[in-house]
Amino acid sequence: MPSLIPVTSVRLGEHLPLLELLPKGENFSWVRGGDGLVGWGIHASTTVKGPNRFNDARTWWHSQLEKFAITNNVQGSATGPILFTSFSFSEDEDSVLVIPKVIVGMNSGNSWITWVGSESQPQLLDTPEKISNPSLTWNNDDLTNKHWITRVAQAVAKIHSGDIEKVVLARDLTATAANSIDERAALRKLSATYPSTWVFSVAGLIGATPELLLRLKRGMVTSRVLAGTISKSGDDERDLALAGSLARSSKDLEEHEYAVRSVADALEPFCSSTNIPETPFVLHLANVMHLATDVTGALIESKSNVDVFTLLNQLHPSAAVCGTPTEKAAKVISEIEGMSRGRYAGPVGWIDARGDGELGIALRCGQINENSIRLFAGCGIVAGSDPEKELAESDAKFSAMKGALA
Repeated sequence: MPSLIPVTSVRLGEHLPLLELLPKGENFSWVRGGDGLVGWGIHASTTVKGPNRFNDARTWWHSQLEKFAITNNVQGSATGPILFTSFSFSEDEDSVLVIPKVIVGMNSGNSWITWVGSESQPQLLDTPEKISNPSLTWNNDDLTNKHWITRVAQAVAKIHSGDIEKVVLARDLTATAANSIDERAALRKLSATYPSTWVFSVAGLIGATPELLLRLKRGMVTSRVLAGTISKSGDDERDLALAGSLARSSKDLEEHEYAVRSVADALEPFCSSTNIPETPFVLHLANVMHLATDVTGALIESKSNVDVFTLLNQLHPSAAVCGTPTEKAAKVISEIEGMSRGRYAGPVGWIDARGDGELGIALRCGQINENSIRLFAGCGIVAGSDPEKELAESDAKFSAMKGALA
């Protein structure tokens, strides 16, 4: 029988700037407001796809855990070995699972480090590297925009004909540079500009998502639902009025209700109680505002076999990234969207050895491939959607990543 692989977690104690610790190379992040996890190096990785991908991911993760001899002097959620995950939107494409060699965590001023292997405790960077990215050339043209406006109009027609209630349509935007793109500069900028979002990096997919698909911690489930968006003007008084109009918009409230209902229905069979606020709040980000609702629940104690993977299988895809009814909306997406989403709009985040985890929906993101990047943005289309306004909304959503890469 092969010997077990040591995995050690120890306290660091001090407050650490997580994203500034990342070295060049394979690195991973899930950071919000300075707290979270970063990792680098790859101990093990795999891909999964197909209708059983969440079950296959669980099987692989558990098989890796059986190989570890874990010494955890920190305890608590997000300590010990960590699985970083980035699932594709469609079951037909590859989802990525990675266990980093080194993980550093921060929570409320407390920090810790975990490393895989028998080596001594890894040294952290004393001073952050100065990083800048090359200039990008964006490949955007009016014809592409017109094609997307046509697709939105087709979706609205399907809604009016009674086929579906809501569908989310996405578009992409690509850019190239003379040299390779270093994601660390963009991650730092995203974190500074959007501190209330979860800044993530997994296998070249980077972004800052405001939408928490699932947090599971000690039997408590939380999901933050976003649907309904309006661009900010930059003028505080004007933005206050815009926030009020968003909160009263029948089109946006309808879109939001579909998204909340899909999450609540997915969680209900596994929870002894759920809490769903009657009205959404307005979440203010640097560039846009969203209608938001935090759905919470307590897992049924007798269902001890329910874990993050079980819940992911139920929650994805939600109405916030697919539509209502889910299966019909997914069919419309495949018919008229005209592109591969890859891991955009899929679950992204981390899972620990206890089965706790935090995963968002991969929004406001881009896929880096050496010296090119592909950005994604999507809009929820309902009966009252105006194709021109949806194009403007998608442009506003692109601005987060475009600004971080500038």
